[in-house]
Amino acid sequence: MLWKHRIMLYFNYFTNPCQPDKGRISAVIQQPKTVWQIVKEQKVDLTMPILCLINGVPVMRKNWNDLLNDNEIVNIVSLPLGGGGGGSNPVRVVLTVAVIIASVYTGGAVGAAYGAGWGAAAAASVSISGGILVNTLVPTPKPTLNGMTSSSYTQSPTYSLQAQGNSARLGNPIPVIYGRHLIYPDFAAQPYYRYQNNEQYVYQLHCIGQGSYDVEQIRVEDTPISAFKEITYKIVNPGENNTLFNEDVVTSAEVAGQELLKGVIVGGFVLNPTESEINKIEIDVACQRGLYYANDNGGLSEKTVQWRVDARLIDDEYNALGDWFTLATETLTGSTVNGVYRTYAYSVARGRYEVRATRLDDKDDSSRSGHELRWISAKGYVVSDKNYGNVTLLAIVMKATDNLSQRASNLVNCVVTRKLKTWSPNSGWSGLTPTRSIAWALADILKADYGAKLTDKSIDLNALYQLERKWSVRGDTFNGVFDSKLTVYEALSRVAKVGRAVAFIQGGIVRFVRDEPKTIPVALFGPRNIVKNSLSIQYIMPSEDTADSVCVQYFSEKTWKTSEITGTFSGSASDKTATVELFGCTNKEQAQREAVYMALANRYRRRVVTFSTELEGLIPTYGDLIAITHDMARWGQGGEVIARNGLKLTLSEPVAFSDGIKNILALRNKNGSLGGVYEVTATELSTEVTLKTQPDIEILTASGVERTHFAFGSADKWSVFARVTGIRPRSNQVEITAVIEDDRVHQN
Repeated sequence: MLWKHRIMLYFNYFTNPCQPDKGRISAVIQQPKTVWQIVKEQKVDLTMPILCLINGVPVMRKNWNDLLNDNEIVNIVSLPLGGGGGGSNPVRVVLTVAVIIASVYTGGAVGAAYGAGWGAAAAASVSISGGILVNTLVPTPKPTLNGMTSSSYTQSPTYSLQAQGNSARLGNPIPVIYGRHLIYPDFAAQPYYRYQNNEQYVYQLHCIGQGSYDVEQIRVEDTPISAFKEITYKIVNPGENNTLFNEDVVTSAEVAGQELLKGVIVGGFVLNPTESEINKIEIDVACQRGLYYANDNGGLSEKTVQWRVDARLIDDEYNALGDWFTLATETLTGSTVNGVYRTYAYSVARGRYEVRATRLDDKDDSSRSGHELRWISAKGYVVSDKNYGNVTLLAIVMKATDNLSQRASNLVNCVVTRKLKTWSPNSGWSGLTPTRSIAWALADILKADYGAKLTDKSIDLNALYQLERKWSVRGDTFNGVFDSKLTVYEALSRVAKVGRAVAFIQGGIVRFVRDEPKTIPVALFGPRNIVKNSLSIQYIMPSEDTADSVCVQYFSEKTWKTSEITGTFSGSASDKTATVELFGCTNKEQAQREAVYMALANRYRRRVVTFSTELEGLIPTYGDLIAITHDMARWGQGGEVIARNGLKLTLSEPVAFSDGIKNILALRNKNGSLGGVYEVTATELSTEVTLKTQPDIEILTASGVERTHFAFGSADKWSVFARVTGIRPRSNQVEITAVIEDDRVHQN
């Protein structure tokens, strides 16, 4: 006879989760009802804390007014009140017991409660874990205020909460910048000073970063550099000559404004370090109180100072290699009450030097004279063939004025955009072009000398090309500065995360997968190819700490300061907010999208399946969509096709049809992949179905071969779809871990 359809709901009320079989009230309900209606009819004690699960999934009370669907299983578990101390959490323990019980009865509610199928239900293991923020496919950044922090990642000067400025970070990595970003570039060499026409000039050389850049703006603090007439600069691209700054100028620390007096020799002071040679010496002198004589007419008469500068060669052990010799005898005359500053340069033979100075004339100490002479500094120009490599530099010369303070001179910043090569399958690699691309940042990390140094053959460039097309349409970009030590994998993960993607290695090739909607499973797994007793389901249960919204902190491209935005979704109470820093995100709209995505993933991806299969477990890869059918979890019905007669198929297991809706039979190819999904109708036998259309795959039914596997159920219940998160070969078997997919995660 034909199988008739009727509404069937299955209810279990566990009054004592520690003794489920002794404290259980069960009922079969044959009409549409809500949870509220059922718990009232079954006299559930609502004054006690309870846990409600529908088909193994926890459901909040606010959703108890929805009508239940056919064949749904409602489990109510009473949570006894109790104390408990020590380090244990009694509530968590009770919840664990409750979920285990309810999940087992979900798998075999019809059987376990009414006399059949207990073995299949008990074959599964069910566990519970909690977490503040969950995303098993694309790991979510740790919910800390500084997502840049890791065991190998030191504090970044770019994202530090302290005041930013230019500094020399000796021994630290040269920054690698991707996308568009504001930076305060490090000093590439020690700044030095010179005097010209009684004006002081500071010479600076900044390192923008590895590679080439488009420099959009240069500022001193918040003021564009164009507002300062006293500043000149030059962008020195990789391989270009630097004509504005001498890269190797050393300044003697001992010379610090000593006064020069007649007959008193000041020095000698060593100029250059060991194992170095200089070919030019500079000294700076000053009459800081002016140079003048106040005459009887009320005016200023000229005064003159005279001094001598000596030098001698020394070796690396500070031994003299010769006698002192005179570099020059200098004379300076003036009639001004303002400070007088001069720089004097002397060419010398290559070597290591020390210098000394002495005044040759008597100082006029009268109150009517300005006649003091001070030795301000001594510098040496090191002979070198320094090559900065593939680095972009910024050379600046600034005149010290009232408009440009000494502090401001160390607040040089610029907005830059990284130039990268892009790739296409038709034309290969392009020339350097400014880009904010996530894909080509990933490629650069893998190919660059400061990265993994991989060849094109080791990178899935086609996947990056396809992802770049999607990211470009969405407006997803990466804009971040790597200026502290970290591994290549950490860098890849941070860049990919902004694009909702993950990098992984397969077959010696670095591949990428993005968390996005997938509709076609690459493989079908069911009771016939899942190793017996290997299926386990992990329910990541919400707790009192579970977030229902996500606050994303990002570095705003408008203010260049940390900003934040909260993402939530319809139906969320938004009572608990997890805060994460999304490194590399600088756009508000992108931050909003990712906040919502993380909140949705945290809400709807809380079932993880693990099972073992044979070598067909190597068909899917990370992130692939697979279909899982299993009687235990009521994910459809599965078995083998044992005979075929035209469109009529004989099945190894009986199947139960649902009236009024499409009934589906999914068939597996002989290579393990999903071959096709077909609508079927019932016959008089529960082990037979009739295909509505001719199948377009080979159906194997003969003995001696592996028969075609099937999955059966209604259009939306013939299996569950899951995204693969782990594939681990185990001897002659393969263990697969996957998270149950939910289309609601992909709302944006």
